[in-house]
Amino acid sequence: MSEPQAATKPHLEYENVLSQSSKQVASFDTNDKTLLQKFQHFLHSSPAAVPLIVLILSLIVFGIVLGGKFFSAFTLTLILQQVAIVGIVGAAQTLVILTAGIDLSVGAIMVLSSVIMGQFTFRYGLPAPVSILCGLGVGALCGFINGWLVARMKLPPFIVTLGMWQIVLASNFLYSANETIRSQDISAQAPLLQFFGESLRVGGAVLTYGVVVMVLLVAVLWYVLNRTAWGRHLYAVGDDPDAAELAGVNVKKMLVAVYTLSGLICALAGWVLIGRIGSVSPTAGQFANIESITAVVIGGLSLFGGRGSIMGMLFGALIVGVFSLGLRLVGTDPQWTYLLIGVLIISAVAIDQWIRKVAG
Repeated sequence: MSEPQAATKPHLEYENVLSQSSKQVASFDTNDKTLLQKFQHFLHSSPAAVPLIVLILSLIVFGIVLGGKFFSAFTLTLILQQVAIVGIVGAAQTLVILTAGIDLSVGAIMVLSSVIMGQFTFRYGLPAPVSILCGLGVGALCGFINGWLVARMKLPPFIVTLGMWQIVLASNFLYSANETIRSQDISAQAPLLQFFGESLRVGGAVLTYGVVVMVLLVAVLWYVLNRTAWGRHLYAVGDDPDAAELAGVNVKKMLVAVYTLSGLICALAGWVLIGRIGSVSPTAGQFANIESITAVVIGGLSLFGGRGSIMGMLFGALIVGVFSLGLRLVGTDPQWTYLLIGVLIISAVAIDQWIRKVAG
């Protein structure tokens, strides 16, 4: 009997193919990266490195120009006092931008919350602690509305928060009748409202409780963002919401929570604002939204979401503070500060695009 043809035994064909296949082992490209590529990868893995480098260089430059006058403990802590409000509002902005959103209403929410705290105390005679809780609640409510419209109604964050900014700003002036509650009245009747303006000395340094709460807030949020599941989910939502949804993250719930927390932090900034300026003014802090975005962008956070560090935001705020105070001590025209900050903003976005090529 003749041997069956290979066509009747397909497995024989597989064996022939295997026996004739290449015996070479797969290899991978092992070319060493250039120094520039290594630096690019380092910056990609450490988003706060760029603003930290810029901050150190700016301190060195102004230190050389101004000498000991700039490096005194009082001067350095004065920078911290000046950026306390921006740092707190910037923390709220950071959470939103990490989700690939933006919040243009942070400054207005901060001011309205401070006005609520003051008006509830002096117009309605409520105890200061109750008024403060009401102000915090109003801030959280504004943030919740932003989050609900973005998450549930699928409206663009830019449009939602732009509209909320106008609504809150108008409500602020209508409710307060554009009246300022004087510092003397607050000191006499509700000193708790000015608590974050009180100072404490550490050697030659003078710190306010507003600075302390800013540092503590940034430290807590850094831990939450880097060491908890909630923080990882937030980064995932900002990086790719569809993939995060498939991985089991409730994206809508996360967005609502982030915007609500952002509003609450802005209300806290409103309380700190009262301590900073001493009074309750409906016109104070009107540029906090732009200043917070500036700190975030210079701090190396990507406006596309999913990448960045809250420490970078703090470094960005400090860079603005260093340039503002340093140029003032040098005696230059204040417009130079805005010019240099504008250059830093454009440079930060350009560097972010260059770093993102690594991920691409």
